[in-house]
Amino acid sequence: MASALTVRFRVDFGSRCSVGAGKVELLEGIARTGSLSQAAREMRMSYRRAWLLLEDMNLCFDHPVAHAKVGGRGGGGVLLTSFGTRLVAGYRRLESSLRPLADAYLEDVGRHIKGGAPKRTIRTASIKRKSPARAR
Repeated sequence: MASALTVRFRVDFGSRCSVGAGKVELLEGIARTGSLSQAAREMRMSYRRAWLLLEDMNLCFDHPVAHAKVGGRGGGGVLLTSFGTRLVAGYRRLESSLRPLADAYLEDVGRHIKGGAPKRTIRTASIKRKSPARAR
């Protein structure tokens, strides 16, 4: 059971701000590389998407999670603030404490996972709605 269970969660800070695995991974990538574009590439995410996620986090808290370094001889980049570092650390501590709880509460359920081929994705058809002008 231990190797099959993965816990993914999102923390909502009120109705306007949330942080989940993707945003935390992005912040960790920024801390590791010093670059938003490099962190985005490592996650196979567009730079625009990464920038929007970072901007969202910077705007929803009263302290920024990261700030840009001005370019120059060594180039620019992005650095996590101490607040951003605390956010990542708190999220990871919560994650590590949830894992044993999930193991304990879902141990019996985990014994019923089918063996064999990995989970397959079931494709669903999208429903296209006609616009009111064309519905006639």
